[in-house]
Amino acid sequence: MAWGYLSSLFPVRNIRSIVLQHARMPQAELGRHTIRSHGASLAKDHRQDWLILLLLIVMEVILYVIHPFYRFVGKDMMTDLKYPLRDNTVPVWAVPMYAVLLPIAVFLLIYFRRRDVYDLHHGILGLLYAVLITAVITDAIKDATGRPRPDFFWRCFPDGVEAYDKGGGVKCHGKDSVIKEGHKSFPSGHASWSFAGLGFLSLYLSGKIKAFDRNGHVAKLCIVFLPLLAASLVAVTRVDDYWHHWQDVFAGGLLGFVVAAFCYRQFFPNPYDDEGWGPYAYFHAIEASQENSTTVHPVNALSVQVTEARVMNRQVIGCHGETEAGHEESSPFDLESMGR
Repeated sequence: MAWGYLSSLFPVRNIRSIVLQHARMPQAELGRHTIRSHGASLAKDHRQDWLILLLLIVMEVILYVIHPFYRFVGKDMMTDLKYPLRDNTVPVWAVPMYAVLLPIAVFLLIYFRRRDVYDLHHGILGLLYAVLITAVITDAIKDATGRPRPDFFWRCFPDGVEAYDKGGGVKCHGKDSVIKEGHKSFPSGHASWSFAGLGFLSLYLSGKIKAFDRNGHVAKLCIVFLPLLAASLVAVTRVDDYWHHWQDVFAGGLLGFVVAAFCYRQFFPNPYDDEGWGPYAYFHAIEASQENSTTVHPVNALSVQVTEARVMNRQVIGCHGETEAGHEESSPFDLESMGR
């Protein structure tokens, strides 16, 4: 009887259902923030970020055009720089395709499913920042170091005829653009761009599929590792094509992924967080809308609470009534049995 009375006062199942309902509420709000309803205001709020993005593009173009530092290359150093001059397995024009356009296509697919403009906008903005910051840092280091590529000999002496000055330095007679490109070995641009774009995509997907929700669905990691595997294979081709030393590829990949992680965390929680499936801005918008609804309709919220209290009181009174009725029904039986 005591347990029944307590359970009527504290309905555990009802409380549990309420908690689960509030936990699922943010996902239930998906579809309210679309490009049509919030796209213009969201872009306006981040106009400074988009302007800085244009500045990064200009910086990247300048760093790519200027001449790098022409490091001293002597005759003894040419032993390690005589690898054959080959074409790129992964052409330069293909890098933005898989490092930028492919992730954006994934963002669009998820947008059409969830209708969350915050996720789409911040995904694209974070991706572009990750790639462009990586590109600027990569080309700045390339120009500053001027490390020769493994195939520098054939860039400098395309006919195989060596020439050196009095100081022992090379006197190249190859094509200027080819020689210029030969002094841009460290770090690898293919590797840094690949790990920046595909690394960002890997973090994004890990949050969306809740890969680290502690439920033991290890198969989700295959989706998380797939973009990283693609980036790694691209990086390996740079060594196979003799365009980079292995140190160039390692440094480029590390640089790209670190920048991608920083940019991702500016907009999204950690992938292993309970709210890792959505951007910060989405949860802020949900909180703001809930606060506004509470402020606009305070009487309705109070009436709901009063109604819930009345229902609970009725349950308690009903429980007491049943208990007392049980006592009344059992009393004659007890007296009669005692009389016998």
